[in-house]
Amino acid sequence: MWFMLIIATFTFLISLAIMILTSTLAKKTIMDREKNTPYECGFDPKGSARLPFSLRFFLIAVIFLIFDVEITLLLPIAPVMNLTNMFSWFFTVMFFLVILLLGLYYEWFQGALEWSK
Repeated sequence: MWFMLIIATFTFLISLAIMILTSTLAKKTIMDREKNTPYECGFDPKGSARLPFSLRFFLIAVIFLIFDVEITLLLPIAPVMNLTNMFSWFFTVMFFLVILLLGLYYEWFQGALEWSK
């Protein structure tokens, strides 16, 4: 027990030291106005380099990524069906799908899936 605690503490201290070292080495020491401006073939930019994007699109993209990860979690369920008890397999799959559907309905009723308002 103590051995695992010592190893966990040692790992934490090493990772903390590496994070502190990289954050101090990665800081820019010279702040130059020209280096902070966007580059357009040597000319001053005509417009802002940071164009606003649609927050709706970002929200739809995040929801898509979440459901995409959940689909990858559903894929290994089919080959495991023959290796486990059918009763426990069925309730595990149904529980997972119900959580998925509840999340989808929650996003739907909150209006996150409506593209235009």
